[in-house]
Amino acid sequence: MKKDVFEAGQYYHVYNRGNNYENIFVEEKNYSYFLQKIKEYILHVADIYAYCLLKNHFHIVLRIKDEIDLPEKFKNKIHLPFSNLFNSYSKSINKAYGRAGSLFQEHLQRNRIENEEYLKQLIIYVHLNPVKHKFTASFESYLHSSYRSYLSTKSSNIDREFILELFNDLENFKFYHDENRIIYQGIINDIFLLDQ
Repeated sequence: MKKDVFEAGQYYHVYNRGNNYENIFVEEKNYSYFLQKIKEYILHVADIYAYCLLKNHFHIVLRIKDEIDLPEKFKNKIHLPFSNLFNSYSKSINKAYGRAGSLFQEHLQRNRIENEEYLKQLIIYVHLNPVKHKFTASFESYLHSSYRSYLSTKSSNIDREFILELFNDLENFKFYHDENRIIYQGIINDIFLLDQ
């Protein structure tokens, strides 16, 4: 499958999983280290709208900055900071845990987001991902997603203002997440019944 090319001013869903479904986050400190690497490599080329880090995969929703705002060295190589991020993280994990080879199953996966309605649905999907994969029953309390950042007034690397405007306000943002949670909980309950 052909990957969408990163272009200035465009929205993307960026994701990947561990090679052979292995964990890419081995212990708690790995999550914050990965976010630190995002800050180091990605924030000067993209605005982050949502993320969710699960043990064996991750999702990030972002917008590449307008061409005028991109650093000159990345204008024709927007993919480079992403490659640097994943190479740096992989090398660190390999060294820390005595492993070798590729940490991620594939090269960076990305899909362009073509409209604002899909962007809204994708943000909800990303925040509900821990429930979908049965990591938690409560997406609100999951520590490794951007959802809690939206509820906070603390400074954040998440571009909350644009997304809250997209949902009209914080109350609607929470409402749409809660409404979709019911769907995921129904699916999860059905899965639990089948497993018994």
